[in-house]
Amino acid sequence: MTRRIVYGVGLWVVVAATALTLASIIEPRWLSYRPEGNSIRFSYGLHRKCSTIKGTCEPFPEFADCQLDQRQFCSIWRSVGFLMSFSVIIELATLVAYIVVLAGGKQKRDQGWKVTASLLGFSALVQLIAMALVAYVFDSDARFFDGWELDASWILCTVSWAILGLSGVGLVASAKFLKEEGDYELIPN
Repeated sequence: MTRRIVYGVGLWVVVAATALTLASIIEPRWLSYRPEGNSIRFSYGLHRKCSTIKGTCEPFPEFADCQLDQRQFCSIWRSVGFLMSFSVIIELATLVAYIVVLAGGKQKRDQGWKVTASLLGFSALVQLIAMALVAYVFDSDARFFDGWELDASWILCTVSWAILGLSGVGLVASAKFLKEEGDYELIPN
């Protein structure tokens, strides 16, 4: 039986995970290259690539980046962008679920964990798939030679899905193992 405090803490945990997810999408640092002893830096984000040589960022991937031999890379990269955006939508739905359960009574708290934990797990799974796709591209695409590394946005995504997954497990555990809450009781028939 989950308690109000469990949902309250879970709400703040999901707010933090959503902030991490948004930061990973906005910050163009999923993959980076920085030669040793040099101040030059190249980095790829989900929607932009940046270079310290030009000092600016430009949209990515563009048509020139997706020629015949690189279509798989572009398809995967665009899929990762979609999955991360979709994950934010699921996280926002999870926040709404937490608010509805917290604003509701004891019965909502008794049953709300099922929907909320499902949303947490689904969002974590979507981000896990996105993170794994970037790791796959990093390992298999020829453009990422020695010196390229998974960067801050990839790490933020990893931390975010781990937090969401652990939060879901904690919510299910609290529903299964905590004693009945001492709120209003239903009147017997």
